[in-house]
Amino acid sequence: MTALPTRRVEEWKYSDLARALGDAGFGDGAAKAVATAPDGVEIVSLENGNRPAWVAQHYGKLPANVVSAVSLAKAQGGIAMRVRKNVAVVAPLVLNISGEGHVRLLLVLEEGASLTVSEHCDPAATRNTGFEIVLGENARLDHVRLSPASAVVQVEEIALLAAAGAQYHSHFASFGAKLSRLEIMIALEGEKAEAHLSGVSVLATGHADITTHVAHKIKDTHSTQLFKKVAGGKSRAIYQGKVSVAPGADGVDSRQTAKALLLSREAEADLKPELEILADDVKCAHGAAVGDLDADSLFYLRARGLPETEARALLIHAFLEDAFAGVASDDLREMVRGTVNNALDGIAI
Repeated sequence: MTALPTRRVEEWKYSDLARALGDAGFGDGAAKAVATAPDGVEIVSLENGNRPAWVAQHYGKLPANVVSAVSLAKAQGGIAMRVRKNVAVVAPLVLNISGEGHVRLLLVLEEGASLTVSEHCDPAATRNTGFEIVLGENARLDHVRLSPASAVVQVEEIALLAAAGAQYHSHFASFGAKLSRLEIMIALEGEKAEAHLSGVSVLATGHADITTHVAHKIKDTHSTQLFKKVAGGKSRAIYQGKVSVAPGADGVDSRQTAKALLLSREAEADLKPELEILADDVKCAHGAAVGDLDADSLFYLRARGLPETEARALLIHAFLEDAFAGVASDDLREMVRGTVNNALDGIAI
């Protein structure tokens, strides 16, 4: 059996998975994924060994870390989804993941296809999810993932490949767990491919880790990352973001920003942006900041009659807003905003 990572592994230094799971591991259950799909989306069960050619071509082929490799080996269930060439699916695909154990997902968007995915995670069970995404030329995927507060360990690994002109727009909202980790590995392998990642974490307690690696494999690719975190109580918020630019990948434009507000003396935020640039003609920038609310802004609002609690709440909402303002779907944006507001109501600010 492959050993699960501990803090001695650099990429897991802030999230000791082996310790959090203990001897029980992810359990022996069969986690499940259920998709409510609109017209234009083909769905195949991965429990069936008789898989169509498009599943066999892509399933288990993208790079995987050790945890994703475990889900690939042990998953007893999961689904594969496909949108055919030049099909634009208007209504969102709603993806619900539940149960204990391991589960696998595969999503293929063929050339010119487009889709919105609304992903929801049941907070009740310890789970390891492996999600492979393949975007054909000029395909577009909008992906919103909502991970509610949980008392158990839940991890998900997303591996994505984007061909020429493909676009991936994602938003990840997390609200803490005993240990929560989302790891995203993106390979921009075709010219003009783009990846735009954003996310919020609102933690009254618990642990939330998002780790990203965007690899610009070829010239004229573009990526942005914007993550905002609010940590209260004894919570811990983590962002590790790496951008790598391959030799000869000129014209790359990449920006990553991570910011965190600490609302108690016992809260912790670890922000670690990283650049690895092996090409000359690129525009790459990164930044991180951790602190409390701006004192001048707070004074400005209080001087105009707002009580301190209301003033702080207003500034915190404003701090988070731009991290999910880019969600394309009005309904999904309001869903995220409502969940964030409810979570903030549970934090002493």
